[in-house]
This record gives sequence, structure tokens and C-alpha cells, in this order.
Amino acid sequence: MARHSETDGDPWDRLASRYGAQERWEHAAIDAALRVAAPRADERLVDLGTGTGLLLRRLAAGGPDIRPRHAVGVDRSARMLAAVGELAPGWSLRQADARAVPLPDGWADIVTCAYVLHVLSAPQRAALLGEARRLLAPRAASRLVVVTVWSDRAAARAALRLLTRGLGGSGVGLRPLDPSADLERAGFALAQRVRPPRHGYPSLVLGAKPALPTC
Repeated sequence: MARHSETDGDPWDRLASRYGAQERWEHAAIDAALRVAAPRADERLVDLGTGTGLLLRRLAAGGPDIRPRHAVGVDRSARMLAAVGELAPGWSLRQADARAVPLPDGWADIVTCAYVLHVLSAPQRAALLGEARRLLAPRAASRLVVVTVWSDRAAARAALRLLTRGLGGSGVGLRPLDPSADLERAGFALAQRVRPPRHGYPSLVLGAKPALPTC
């Protein structure tokens, strides 16, 4: 579920070998995110907090017509990245913090970030979204797509919080978050809000565009 935490050392290295067992609960939201992203073959995509590469694998399975010419999966966990497997031609992985990606300004047409924001503090979310904005090319078609754990029902959100506490921190990825306000503070304009089918984690998919400088 989540790719990053605020603790020293990386617990996701320890989880990498068994992380794939829960990926089926992410499929519906990841597929919805890819529909919102609507990548084209001539575009470049960066997946922040790619983990074991589920988003990249689902994207590659869609065929060459929607497969970007270049896609980069970024994660700080070496063991997560080792579990990604073979990539499509022209795609690559970078071991790096999602808040400091070794790519030039404006490199990407699309930035995705799935099941990451809800395990970060507000300042960390701001830093990650600032990095996403830096990576996006200053064009009207550039876009950001994020996925978080979320439910529209207050009772369901409360249950998720209780479950997270009951798991002693190991369920941190279940902490619900609607990051709309974070996106707006980072200079993004919300464009789409999608609730995926209820086949997996209760999730929210947001599509946004960076505010462009005015003349």
C-alpha cells in the first residue's frame, strides 16, 4: 500500500518480499488512475513512490498505444525496486527519495503518485508535491494523478483509523486522506475526482494540472 514512512531506515525494504500479496487490493484504483492520466505514446511519465512497480506493470499491459515512450519509477527502497521485474523498452527505475528526484526540471508530461501521500506528514506532502510540480513540463497538457486511501463515509474513515492504530503502526498505509487541499496549496488545480469501484482498498483518485505562469 504505502511506499514511504517517516522512520529512519526503510521498513519497505523488509516488506518488499511479501508486498505483492496485497497488490490485488490496489488494482481498481491504479487502473482508474491510469484512465485519468490517459498517457500517450509520445509522452514521458514519472511514478513517484513506485514500490514494486504495480502502476508501471498495469500501464505496460495496456499496449503500445497508451504506453509512454519513457517512464521512470522512483522509490527509495532498493528491495522494492528489485521486485519490479522487467520493464518496457525505454523505461527505467531510480532509487531516490520522491522529494528529490534526479531528473531535470520539466522532464515529465505526467507524474503519478499512488498510495504514498497518506503516509506522509503535511510538510512532507508539500515537499513531494513541489517536486512533482518541478518535474512537470510547463505545458497546459501536463498533469498529476494521485491515489490515496479514502472513503466518503465518516464511519468508514473512523474504522480505518482504528485499524491503523490497532496494527501498531504497521497499518499506516490505511490512514485515510483526501489530499485536495494539499494539491491546491502546492499550486495545482483539481481537474478530476474519481472514486474507483469498491473492489479493494477504499480509495480516491485525483487528477490535477499545475497552475501555469500568466503573461
